[in-house]
Parts: sequence; structure tokens; C-alpha cells
Amino acid sequence: MRILITGANRGLGLALSQVGAERGHQILAGVRNIQQSEASLTQSEINKSISLLPLDVTDEESVTSAANTVKENFGTIDAIINNAGVLLERDKQIEDLDLDQMKVTFDVNFFGPIRVVKHFLPLLMMGDRSSIINISSEAGSISNAYAGDYAYASSKTALNMFSQQLNQYVKSKNINVYAIHPGWIKTDMGGVRAPGDPMDTAKGIFDIIEGKREIGSQNVFITYEGQPMPL
Repeated sequence: MRILITGANRGLGLALSQVGAERGHQILAGVRNIQQSEASLTQSEINKSISLLPLDVTDEESVTSAANTVKENFGTIDAIINNAGVLLERDKQIEDLDLDQMKVTFDVNFFGPIRVVKHFLPLLMMGDRSSIINISSEAGSISNAYAGDYAYASSKTALNMFSQQLNQYVKSKNINVYAIHPGWIKTDMGGVRAPGDPMDTAKGIFDIIEGKREIGSQNVFITYEGQPMPL
């Protein structure tokens, strides 16, 4: 399969790119800076199936250009993994929130996936078994809401709603849509205390994309192991 991954140069995005390449998929690694990403993504034999793609999810012109590049060079894609994300205002109380940082968070975590789907969905619809994976978080669960992470949690809740709406739109076209909680994993965002390995999460996500896990939930919000998450 040919799979687009945003934020592919580090953390979970890097693990997803590596696992996908190891499983024989063609990875279109969306990154903001090609030069800074070459060392991590293209320096091994297996990574020759990874193609770097200039892509800034906050810039619609960049997303449009990336979609045109993929159309001209590859024609179609089989899956989108909207992985790019930020965690800002982590320790701020509501009285101290910087609303400009809130806007940045939503621009990356919520509007970013919308921009990507908007421009890449026509390429995805050409396939016969396609997936859209939006990397969400347990912080986006309304029923398990907690005081804190206002920007991040709210953006992920919005992403979950978008995923549910998108699923209704494309389910008749044999496209699966999931908002996936990746677990607390060791990345720049998750920190060194996190118990999870991003490679394990990446393997679980590819099991879902490849149809190796049966998803029984009616909601699109699930864990990387395919278990339902509370909305």
C-alpha cells in the first residue's frame, strides 16, 4: 500500500514510517523540512521505500502542492495517517492560558488533518480498501475530562468529532476512518517517563490499516489495539 504520514520525521511519525517500510509499504513521509529529515528517514536499505514529501499541515498551499506532487508521481494513495501534532500550554491554568497558543494548537491538531483530508481524499477514493487514521488521545475523551491540557485536549475532542463525521461521509466508499489513542509513549511529547514504545503503537496501527484486527466498535475512537475508547 501507499501511505501518507504527516509529521513523519520524529516520534510516533518516525516509528510509523519505519514500521510501514519494513512491512513493504510505500511511505510518503510528510515533513516540514526535507534536509533535517533525511538522516532519520532515508539512511538505511529498508528506508528506500520512504519518499520525503514537503508538507506543512498549517499551510494550505503546502498541502495543495503536496497533493499535486503525489498525484503526478504516484497517482493514488491507500491510507492517510494524520500524525502531526503539538502539545502546548501543558502546565497552564485556565486563568493563564495564552490564547494565541491555543490557536496554534488547533491549527496543527485539528485544522491540519482537515486540510490534509480535504486535498488528499480524491487520491484516496481511487483505491478499493482505504483508511484514514487520525492520531488522537485519551485526553480528547469528554467523559474522562480532567482540568488541564486545555488546548491539547480540546483539539483532540474536536478531531474525534471530525473523524466521526468523516466516517459517515466516506463509509459507503469502502474507506475506514479511525481516531486512534496511541497510548502514553516515549516521544518528545510523551516524555521519558512514558511506559509505552512508539514502535509497538506503530505496529498496532498498521495491523488496523492492514485489516489484521477486527474492529467491533461503532464509534471511530479506538486504541491502537483496536479497543473502543470512551467518547
